[in-house]
Amino acid sequence: MIFRWFLSSTVRNAVEMKKHVRKLLRAQSDLLSEDRRSQIQESMDQLAATLKSGESHEKIESATLDLQKIASANLIPYPHAGIRENIEVFLVAVAIAMGVRTFFLQPFKIPTGSMQPTLYGITDENLLVEDPDAEIPGFFKKTYLSWFKGTSYYHVQAKESGVLNEMDERPTQVFPLISKYRFRIGSAWHTVWFPSDENFAQRAGLRPGEYYEKGEDVIKLKVRSGDHLFVDRFTYNFRKPRRGEIIVFETQGIPMLKQDTFYIKRLVGLGGEEMKMGDDQHVSINGERLDASVPHFENVYTFDKEWKPDSYFGHANMKVVRDHRIRTSMDNFKYFPNKDHVFKVRENHLVVLGDNTMNSFDSRGWGDFPQEKVIGQSFFVYWPISERFGWSHR
Repeated sequence: MIFRWFLSSTVRNAVEMKKHVRKLLRAQSDLLSEDRRSQIQESMDQLAATLKSGESHEKIESATLDLQKIASANLIPYPHAGIRENIEVFLVAVAIAMGVRTFFLQPFKIPTGSMQPTLYGITDENLLVEDPDAEIPGFFKKTYLSWFKGTSYYHVQAKESGVLNEMDERPTQVFPLISKYRFRIGSAWHTVWFPSDENFAQRAGLRPGEYYEKGEDVIKLKVRSGDHLFVDRFTYNFRKPRRGEIIVFETQGIPMLKQDTFYIKRLVGLGGEEMKMGDDQHVSINGERLDASVPHFENVYTFDKEWKPDSYFGHANMKVVRDHRIRTSMDNFKYFPNKDHVFKVRENHLVVLGDNTMNSFDSRGWGDFPQEKVIGQSFFVYWPISERFGWSHR
């Protein structure tokens, strides 16, 4: 039978017809009378017997047509069958995608720069201030850079002379990933479309009350999208997170953090350990100093003594932060204030730190958190196509 199925399209069509009718009969069994069910079942049994006995193709085709006629006469037709089938296929695809997202790989977008230069959030360059003579690429190059490199350009010139006298308080989200922002110069409104970003006006350097001549550059902005990656939600079902891995965790119930969202940081401290953060920008665990020989810290502890925004700087306690920066939003961080402070990680809790140690909101500000908050580890950067594409960032 199996051999004939591979060689004969007639046999394959008969098998598919029988499966299809059986599926519909089961779905409508409580709606059909006993007589109708019996007629359909007898015709199915007849086709099955014809297939099993090895009858000629003509008899198989005849039995298939008989089943089709009897099924058409007795089954209840579905209205808009084509639409129904397409919806079923769509729902199955959604169910599979949700299953993969829940149990295996979840897409995640890096929200901030706290993991630079390992992973990047959204970065921008106000060309009006930093490079006024920079040329905006043409349409095709701009499209390529946007789709593949994640680099977008925004160029707006004043439609008429006047003062920037009205601005939207915040962008309006029009589509799931697209927002628009409006501002008025003189009597002319200007609209900018861009991927959702609440900080667009700040990035663009818009200042109410500033005067512009007609045709003058108002916005000349270069924005690089944050890294998009997949989170491995599968591995931690079989083992606990390990030191040095880049983990993603939910913030619900963690004090000081924005609730109902996800953070990504590097795991440094495990439950029950005692931690210190020295003035040499190295962490010590139970008296053992971490350095570049420890797995996953090869880059973190390979750094220059002078801090640079796009370089690694180890892990800085708050004294080191203040020595290198006059003022920072990290001034009120209460953990790891100096090299002598000992932090005891609670059992079944974790301590995480950002690789961008001079500008990272991490466990130095809010301490440790329960291990069960972890949903997975960073797995694969799938966009944009940059030096971080793939697994190398891990």
